[in-house]
Amino acid sequence: MIFHSCLLILALGFSLASCANEAKVSPVPNEIAGAIHLPKGFHIEVFADFKKHPASTRGAPRMMTFDADGHLYVSLPRQGKVVMLARGQSRASIENQAVLVAENLNAPHGLAFVGEKLYVANQDGIVVLEKDLQATARYGWPAKTVTSLVKNLPTGGHTLKSLKLGPDGLLYINVGSSCNVCNESDPLRATILRYTPDGKAAGALATLGRHSPNPIYASGLRNSQGFAWHPTSQMMFATNNGADNRYEFKNGQVNDELPPEHLNIIAAGQHYGWPYCWGRAKDATGMFPDPNFVGEPDFCQSATPPVMTFTAHSTPMGVSFLDKTNWPAAYKKDAIVALHGSWNRKNPSGYKLIQVRFDGDKPIEVLDFATGWLDGHSSFGRPVDVIVGPDGALYVSDDRAEVIYRISYKP
Repeated sequence: MIFHSCLLILALGFSLASCANEAKVSPVPNEIAGAIHLPKGFHIEVFADFKKHPASTRGAPRMMTFDADGHLYVSLPRQGKVVMLARGQSRASIENQAVLVAENLNAPHGLAFVGEKLYVANQDGIVVLEKDLQATARYGWPAKTVTSLVKNLPTGGHTLKSLKLGPDGLLYINVGSSCNVCNESDPLRATILRYTPDGKAAGALATLGRHSPNPIYASGLRNSQGFAWHPTSQMMFATNNGADNRYEFKNGQVNDELPPEHLNIIAAGQHYGWPYCWGRAKDATGMFPDPNFVGEPDFCQSATPPVMTFTAHSTPMGVSFLDKTNWPAAYKKDAIVALHGSWNRKNPSGYKLIQVRFDGDKPIEVLDFATGWLDGHSSFGRPVDVIVGPDGALYVSDDRAEVIYRISYKP
């Protein structure tokens, strides 16, 4: 694979210090607990250090999921691999016993279990991994078969794809834009798609007659790499990364505070504004039309605005609700979002975890939850995904430090 710009490389998950204004790489501290700042009573530790793995399971961890037995699965897109970390071992044992689930995949990213089968979002589609129950390998891995389920999804640009199984039993996968701001020629771009577990398109619109089924569930989403469902309302919340180098006036100067990043409620058939408009940062009501890339008249008035906004270019990614944690009750109605961090601001933003406070099923406030990865203009880590484990702790992947953290509550 060949990439021609920093934007494309970053979208694929590479963290290059040479990219303009990205926080420079600083050494990973020997004591993580002393470097990361958390609310009182919370503790962080390195659960797995992939730099210490043997070559077969070494790499930069991105998206995660747990199986029914509590084993943690992690995608390594740069290496084309998926790895499993076995449950019930000490931290040191896990580092030495990571299991290779599959290799030679095409930039694997999102992971989701449907029964015993592991579904993986490659950059060009969805594949299904099945265990080899007769194998001598531990836990039935590496995979006995790799079956292509969904093919020919758009590649390049924001090429990494996230995948989750929704509460409706259907598969949701994001397809990012091919560009920063443009009119896409492929309607599958800048969307969230929906499929049945057997690979049939299950988008927002029913199709009749000779028309092929349409997988598009929602559109106007430049790059929504993180999504989760509210535990009570079952509404789908998704993060979205806004465009770069924008300004509020025609032919104006680039404003690093525009556009704000979005948290959206994803509903069937809705359009969320990109590339013509973005949410207003102060109150998240209504949409602001891009004066330098104008759509049809009144288009932005009909687009669906975000329910919450975050600091511009902070790159929100993984999101997880906290109802299944063993944390204090005050946190269980809220969500945690991983801010991967900016690459194109004079003053970096992101590189932290934020807490989105909810009142019922409505987000009302954003607070810092875990900080310390970023120090001035340098950072030792970039949080990617957040997921609650069967032990009630929060697991956080970091593709710069190449570790997975475990955040627990011990009063």
